[in-house]
Amino acid sequence: MAEEADRDPGPGRYAGAGPEGHQGPLTIYLVKQLELAIRSFMDEALRPYGLTTVQYTTLAVLQHRRGLSSAQLARRSFVRPQTMHEIVCSLEQRGLLERAHAPGNRRIMEARLTGEGEELLAACEPAVLALEDRLLLDMPEEQRSVFRQGLKDGLAAFTGRPAVPRTVPSG
Repeated sequence: MAEEADRDPGPGRYAGAGPEGHQGPLTIYLVKQLELAIRSFMDEALRPYGLTTVQYTTLAVLQHRRGLSSAQLARRSFVRPQTMHEIVCSLEQRGLLERAHAPGNRRIMEARLTGEGEELLAACEPAVLALEDRLLLDMPEEQRSVFRQGLKDGLAAFTGRPAVPRTVPSG
């Protein structure tokens, strides 16, 4: 009986026809369940490196967009600014990032990765890529780009940021 409860998709299971006319759990519920599973496995994989998923994400964002404020990082990570400030301070204390005044606005502090932060991200990469591979393992190659584009489109719908250009699946 407990095993059956573990397989129960939860809220929205019998909520009626969804936007595509199918019965079953709401898409937003499935996305949340996936996010929770990913976060759990990421936290476990990153623990040997002394990082949480949110800390890793903060460093990864800074690797691609140098010079972001704590407020900008908070918006990109969907956490409160106070939470991001604490994360940034802890990463700065560890020497993984540094902050400096923004050019033209001395009230804003922008964060940048240090060499040590870059090295730690590189060390974490195999563990994170292994999780990515696990997520996509049983998905046919042609379905992967459709899956990724659907996630990008959904994110764009909620954030108001432009969707990443569509790629045409080969096949």
